[in-house]
Amino acid sequence: MITLAEGLRLPTNGLDYTILAIYFVVVLGIGFAAKRSVKTSLDFFLSGRSLPAWVTGLAFVAANLGATEILGMAANGAQYGAYTVHWYWIGAIPAMVFLGLVMMPFYYGSKVRSVPEFLLHRFGPSSHLLSSVIFAVSSVLIAGVNLYAMAIVLQALLGWPQWVAIVVAGVFVLAYITIGGLSSAIYNEVLQFFVILAALIPLTIVGLKRVGGWDGLTDSLNSSHGDAFLTAWKGTGIGETNALGANWLTIVLGLGFVMSFGYWTTNFAEVQRALSAKNLSAAKRTPLIAAFPKIFIPLVVVVPGLIALVMEPTLGKSKDGLQYNDAIPVLMRDLLPNGVLGIAVTGLLAAFMAGMAANVSSFNTVFTNDIWAAYLKKGREDRYYLKTGRVVTAVGVLIGMGTAFIASSFSNIMNYLQTLFSFFNVPLFVVFIIGMFWKRTSAAAGFWGLLSGTVAAMINYFWLYKQGIIAIPSEQGANFVSSIVAFVVGALVMVLVTLVTKPKPAASLAGLVYGSRSPGMEELPAEGDDAWYRKPALLGWGAVVLAAVCYIPFSF
Repeated sequence: MITLAEGLRLPTNGLDYTILAIYFVVVLGIGFAAKRSVKTSLDFFLSGRSLPAWVTGLAFVAANLGATEILGMAANGAQYGAYTVHWYWIGAIPAMVFLGLVMMPFYYGSKVRSVPEFLLHRFGPSSHLLSSVIFAVSSVLIAGVNLYAMAIVLQALLGWPQWVAIVVAGVFVLAYITIGGLSSAIYNEVLQFFVILAALIPLTIVGLKRVGGWDGLTDSLNSSHGDAFLTAWKGTGIGETNALGANWLTIVLGLGFVMSFGYWTTNFAEVQRALSAKNLSAAKRTPLIAAFPKIFIPLVVVVPGLIALVMEPTLGKSKDGLQYNDAIPVLMRDLLPNGVLGIAVTGLLAAFMAGMAANVSSFNTVFTNDIWAAYLKKGREDRYYLKTGRVVTAVGVLIGMGTAFIASSFSNIMNYLQTLFSFFNVPLFVVFIIGMFWKRTSAAAGFWGLLSGTVAAMINYFWLYKQGIIAIPSEQGANFVSSIVAFVVGALVMVLVTLVTKPKPAASLAGLVYGSRSPGMEELPAEGDDAWYRKPALLGWGAVVLAAVCYIPFSF
């Protein structure tokens, strides 16, 4: 999945390792500090719904800013150029705004502990159990990606054996989540967000200076890759060819709507951060606050990929030489002095741990509450489920170590992750969006829509694409198509099943469908939440407009 070239070993010294050691001490200190607030299972799984919006907002974006994204999006920047910005400005921001403005009132107002639990109330036990299993499986698969990627990166950069890297990171993630629960994970994610930026910002600034600034970067890439390489839309007309292997229609529908909304609105590793907010207003603002730093992440992730391509023109040209995945490590090796190098290594490790922790904490919540407590061990005292959550955390880390090697058959990090999202998140989004806006949708329709959408995406990918029955130029293009197929098939099945089955009684849908309200949704704003600069609508539409403006320099 990640193959880093030889010759990337970093000249680290005692100062760099001291910085790394200090980071580990602080991480464990946050875990022990958070332990004092963990008295119930709600404290462990959702921080007692007590955290302010700025904390949950930064944790929201940090949970997504794992090292797989840093390495993968830098690699995509080097391989695809400005096309990569679509994953942010059309493939994230609109969906994050939709989550905050439209879906969080339903999630938070219904007082559910997880995304699958919302499906339990809306559709019933069958959809609940199926979605819980899907979430559990996808969480440990993605956690495994982070572990495996981190092990190979640290082996290449620091010379650590893979098993040492896996054990060290796994033990620390296990320790601080088991000790302090979600609060520990979230506060560590806030720390990790700033550590990651402290690693990437110097890398970008020094790199730009080395290649002659932005003008030097664009001149070099335009002469070597053509003037379309630094534009987001050129060459995306239907029938035209481009490196991404996708046209504007598959970008807008496949990535911008189906895959993006499927990920951001149903991925519990993200939604869990918003559910831990102290009130409904804070929960709604969580993804909206996160949207603003998300808009500017390409500056420190995609741009370094472009810089690496100028500094190392052979990047990705030879199978035995430097690969696109080497973009960030190459810059670290060539540009950073000791001390700053230690911060960069710590930032990479923090990113891996943030991505893994987000998925492990969502796994322990879903497995404990939605599978173990709901179907296997009902009606136990709260202390029993708190203990179970800690045990399941350990199990999740161990399974993540095992599932890491499944990813080894994929040549690109983001290809693997986007494949998982098309299989698991898109069908869930279909069920959510139809069930939320069509009151007539029946319980049976939720189950069969989820199952058929998942199966359809897998058939398209493994049979139609992999067997060459349908010609799709790239893995990413295949993932966009799989997402569209999953959405269309799931939606059609839901409509057909609904028409031949009985709907749930309207009284049982209060607060679960658009246009209805539950008592939890009548919450009055907390003091200060009604200030104009905290208005969710202003934050949401402001993020959308800002993302659209960012496209202007890359559109001509």
